[in-house]
Amino acid sequence: MSETRRLLEAAHALSILLRSRGVPHAFYGSAMTAALATHPHSDEMSCIVEGGQTSAHPFRRVREAVATSDDFAVVHSPWTNRLHVTYSRLIPAIEIEILPAGETGPRRLDATTIMKIHSVPFLTVTEFIRAKLKVWAIRQDRDARDILYMMLRYWQRVDFNRISEHDMDQFVTRNADAAPAWFAIKKKYRA
Repeated sequence: MSETRRLLEAAHALSILLRSRGVPHAFYGSAMTAALATHPHSDEMSCIVEGGQTSAHPFRRVREAVATSDDFAVVHSPWTNRLHVTYSRLIPAIEIEILPAGETGPRRLDATTIMKIHSVPFLTVTEFIRAKLKVWAIRQDRDARDILYMMLRYWQRVDFNRISEHDMDQFVTRNADAAPAWFAIKKKYRA
């Protein structure tokens, strides 16, 4: 089984648990570009989770949802304020980092910010690029590849109004291959 397929299986299983508890969520990472490209290799997937209306922290909502499953274990790292869930039905196990909505990705996860790929909710192309741009300065190579793929392949789906023009201009300065797509997006919205 390919790594991308394994990640999608783990994402689907987690998504079922979160949906059953009414927890808005979307997946994000190189697994998204791999799924779109039908590429067998992928090494990164996170789940962005929205907090509850009663101010329940996203981590708590995830812990409560996965508590009902023998296939998931929760690993909380209070020193770094990170939560990971481990899907143990597959060997080796799959680890998914849980990220609070708003810190990574949009604050609200709804039909305007989520799209389905293989029945798994992922961020839309625009929201994916926005989220990747935020972390691009830290780990440029991996994120640049993902941003480039999305820009070159799906530029017509990008909402210019949701992307930081300054950040994307910086990205294009360092990644010239993205320039034609970025200029086409600008032209589309300024016409």
